[in-house]
Amino acid sequence: MQKLIGLVRRCVEDYHMIEPGDKIGVGVSGGKDSLALLVFLAELRKYNHNPFELEAITIDMGLGMDFSGIQQLCDQLEVPLTLVKTEIGPIIFDHRKEKNPCSMCSKMRRGALNQALLDRGLNKLALGHHYDDAVETFVMSLIYEGRISCFQPVTDLDRTGIIQIRPMLYIHERTIDSFAERANLPVLTNRCPVDKHTKREEIKDLIYELSSRYPDLKERIFGAMQRLPLPEWGPKGRYKRPRDQ
Repeated sequence: MQKLIGLVRRCVEDYHMIEPGDKIGVGVSGGKDSLALLVFLAELRKYNHNPFELEAITIDMGLGMDFSGIQQLCDQLEVPLTLVKTEIGPIIFDHRKEKNPCSMCSKMRRGALNQALLDRGLNKLALGHHYDDAVETFVMSLIYEGRISCFQPVTDLDRTGIIQIRPMLYIHERTIDSFAERANLPVLTNRCPVDKHTKREEIKDLIYELSSRYPDLKERIFGAMQRLPLPEWGPKGRYKRPRDQ
């Protein structure tokens, strides 16, 4: 795990994600990515030169999921957990019957997360996006929207004063999958009705297909994102391209 902690630490330092005294909320959905991020940050907290506080925030979508495993993990890590109950799932799928629910669901979940952070007095929100998420988002924006764009490693939400950080951008998805299995993380089964049937899944399949012909495709895309025309992706600290872990 220390190698992965090192990648998280380098990403944090490259983009100046954590400052002394930060109070960080980790958005924990119950998926492997957010659970791995929680473990990594809990470990980083022990020896990071910038001391910070850590809490877990879980949004209950109202889909009948059991979060007891997450509570047990938080207890082991000595990280407090706040469980926010909502009716986001029923609102989107039962009442509104959204045909393309992902965008609205994302906005509602993010709004609930941000409000939970404000209520708890936390100033930063750590999200579990990884290397592959960044590449896929870039390609999605290009193909579906006709623009060169991606989420940022660090995003300042002016209206709320909350800063979003993504400390796992140097870690590949398959590495996280392997870690989650080895660490026996309490990964929840996704009960979203459209899980695995989204545009992101289409792009994931496309990138997988292209990578069989161009093995360094992801590395080239990620490297391009760290140069113009996405200046916010340029690391502020010293940078060495992360190899496929």
